Amino acid sequence: MSKEVGITVSKSENFSEWYTQVVIKAELADYAPVKGLIVLRPDGYSIWESIKESLDKKLKET
Repeated sequence: MSKEVGITVSKSENFSEWYTQVVIKAELADYAPVKGLIVLRPDGYSIWESIKESLDKKLKET
C-alpha cells in the first residue's frame, strides 16, 4: 500500500475534499474511531484556541 503525498484535488474542483486533505495531511486533526468524528490534534487545537481568543476579544469590544 503506497502512501499518497500531497493534495490530490484542486481547491477550485472540490473545496470540501481539498480542505479535508489539507487538515489531515498537516496533522491538525485526525479521524476518530467513531464514524464521522474528527479530533483536533495539539497544533490544530492551538490554532482553534487562537481563533477563539481573537473572536472573543472582538465580540467584547462591540
